[in-house]
Parts: sequence; C-alpha cells; structure tokens
Amino acid sequence: MKVLVTGNLGYIGTVLAPMLVEKGHEVVGLDVDLYRRCTFGDKWVQVPTIYKDIRDVEPADVKGFDAVCHLAALSNDPLGNLDPELTLDINYRASVRLAEIARQAGVKRYVFSSSCSCYGASGDDMLTEEAPFNPVTPYGRSKVWTERDVSALADDNFSPIFLRNATAYGVSPRLRFDLVLNNLSAWAFTTGKILMKSDGSPWRPIVHIEDIAQAFIAVLEARRELVHNEAFNVGLTEDNLRVRDIAAIVGQTIPRCHVQFADGASADKRNYRVNCDKLPTTLPRFQPRWNVRLGAKQLYEAYTQYGLTLQEFEGPRYQRIGHIRKLLKEGVLDSALRLAQCEGES
Repeated sequence: MKVLVTGNLGYIGTVLAPMLVEKGHEVVGLDVDLYRRCTFGDKWVQVPTIYKDIRDVEPADVKGFDAVCHLAALSNDPLGNLDPELTLDINYRASVRLAEIARQAGVKRYVFSSSCSCYGASGDDMLTEEAPFNPVTPYGRSKVWTERDVSALADDNFSPIFLRNATAYGVSPRLRFDLVLNNLSAWAFTTGKILMKSDGSPWRPIVHIEDIAQAFIAVLEARRELVHNEAFNVGLTEDNLRVRDIAAIVGQTIPRCHVQFADGASADKRNYRVNCDKLPTTLPRFQPRWNVRLGAKQLYEAYTQYGLTLQEFEGPRYQRIGHIRKLLKEGVLDSALRLAQCEGES
C-alpha cells in the first residue's frame, strides 16, 4: 500500500512512518518540520518527505496514494489556545480540505488522528465511541468538527476512519514533555520531585505512541467493511488513571523522588474516562502492548541513556508551545505560524 503520512516528522509520525515501512508499505511524508531543532537521542529511519505546510496541500501531493494517515496539527491544548482561529485553520479547515482533495484524487482510505479530548469535561462515567462530545478547548473542538465534516464525505470509494487517541506517552525522536507521563517522569528524573500542576484528581486515559502507531496500521490493513466511517478510542481501558495515580507509578519507577504539588495547583476541568475495547474487539490483531508501568520504565531508561537535564526539560526544545514562541520571537515563523525564513536541516 502506498501511504502518505502527514506530520511524519512529529512526535507520533517519527514512530509511525518507520513502522509502516517495516510492514512493507511504501511511505511518503508531508511535514513543514517546525520541530527540526527538537530531535531527541539518535537519528531515526526517515522516509521521503514533501516539505509543505498542511494548509498548502495540492491535488498533486496526494495523487497516486492508496491511503492518507493525517497527523499534522497543532498538537495540544496550550498550543491550540495560542490563537484559536489559527487552530481552526490548521487542525480543522486544513484537515477537511485534505480529505476533500484526497477523495477527489481517488485515495481510498483516510485515517484521521483524532483525540479523546473530544469528550472534554465528561465526569467519571466510562465513555464509548457513542458518548456525546463535550470539548472544552479549541484543540478539542477542532477534532470534533473535523470528524463531523470528514464523515460526511464517506462514500463507496472514500473511507474515512477516526482514531480517538488517549493522551500519548513514550519515547520518540521528536520527544514531547507536555504530556502527562513524559512530564511527570522528567520532573522526577531531573529534580527528584514529581511536580503536580493540578490536584491530581482528573481522570486521564493514556496510551503509548507505539500502540497508536499499531492502531493506524491495523485500520489501514483491515477489511473496509470493518472500519469504514468508524471511530475508535485508542488506548488500554485499564489505563484510565487519575493523574495522582500516574504520579504514584512514576514514583515507584524512578528512584529517590517524591510527589510535590505546584503552587496554585487546582482541579483540571478536562476529566474523562474512555472504554477502548471496540478496536481490539473489531480487529483482534490489534492488541496494545504497553501499559503505564512499562512506559515509565522506558522513559526513565531513555532519560538516563541520553543524560536529560533540567535545562533541556524546562526549555523550549521539547515543549511545543515554548518552541513555537521561540520561533516566533526569532522571526522564523510569522504570526500565521508560517515559515518566514528557511532553516537548515537538523
């Protein structure tokens, strides 16, 4: 299968693209590569890449592909809040336009990287894919609206699929520390403190990025009638944990650390639990391989191997909002988050 992966140079994409290659697929990436300065650890297996803003995709970019895996986006709530209208341009309008172009070009399958943020403030009930949406951020709303509009494009020749990923964790060549397990583990490793920025009560479903990548591969290779225009929560149902419980697991994994609440720590209104059984039930070949304890151990080993420092952790290199603000200040990006000048390869 010939697959276009947008966002192939990001946190998940740098893991997904090589895994697709290992499975024998022909893979091309499409990415503006905003995070070329942000590589963590050793180099990784790269694929041929179209260096382009997702807002500028043309029919020629998608012609000849069997499938599109669409990950490119402003990747979290803080970044989405930087300019809500830009978030809609990039995460919503460009995603729908990409689907329209792909459909017109004869692409058969369109796998959208959605998010459990669609559920937003949903309390303590366990949510299936049929649960109502209640997004509380521009990022969450962008995912809801994209699912709605792309779903309407489904027909006998164009098959969209929506993967609602739980909060990701795990080691990647484009590592992020603005994710709960990665963040708490980095605090513990670099300071001996597990710094809690909320009161620890919110529920979070979390999932390893390799399991997200496996979910993409599973739905790409599945029979059409099993996945056509379907949404799937991606994660492990057992790994719906309160943030304080995630912190406790980090404390049991990383030596000589303790939990500490940040000044002004309060409840986070983002609170949801999700049932993730539909995907492995529909496609039994997909079974998550990771859990939070294994993930904490992997992160600890990677931080040790590469000598992660507090300066790196707190700096803009691995914090998406911090890095974007740095590029804006340097004039590398303009106010529309478009590259205003060229940078050399990382």
